[in-house]
Amino acid sequence: MSDDLDLMQRIRQRDQQALSALYDRYSSPVYSLALRVLGDSRRAEEITQDVFLRVWSQPDKWDSSRGRLISWMLTITRYAAIDLLRAEQRQPALSETPLEEDSPLADPDGWNAADWSRGQALRQALAQLPPEQRHLIELAFYGGLTHRELAERLALPFGTVKTRLRLGLQKLRQLWQQEPDV
Repeated sequence: MSDDLDLMQRIRQRDQQALSALYDRYSSPVYSLALRVLGDSRRAEEITQDVFLRVWSQPDKWDSSRGRLISWMLTITRYAAIDLLRAEQRQPALSETPLEEDSPLADPDGWNAADWSRGQALRQALAQLPPEQRHLIELAFYGGLTHRELAERLALPFGTVKTRLRLGLQKLRQLWQQEPDV
């Protein structure tokens, strides 16, 4: 965390080497998430570039007391990718590859040991969910689909989608809180 604080302080002072170091550290998870949401490497590269430009132009938006730098950057990535999909008025190219095999959480490049450990804990918690709950959570998070869009896409009643998501997220929260050192 202190390395991230130092890098962001240097970025606030317009140190381009700090931005380069930040890119080296976090470009892989940012790109991986963008690729997972968009299903298109060219657009994922664009989003990755946009995320680092946002960090450069708005470094004061990150508040270290509210969370880790990588979490903030991945949130920016996810919303930017979903915004791009919505601007293009298209649905995400959802991967049939299970989350465990094709995920920014499954890619250790650019992550330290603690990040990797948390990613493994999240994958393990997701794997413990019933498949219908896990699938909805993945579609909602990576695909940026709303409850209504999920219901339409999967031909499920709206109430069923809401219930499965709510129950899945509650169970995921319980499993996450049971993990040591998370």
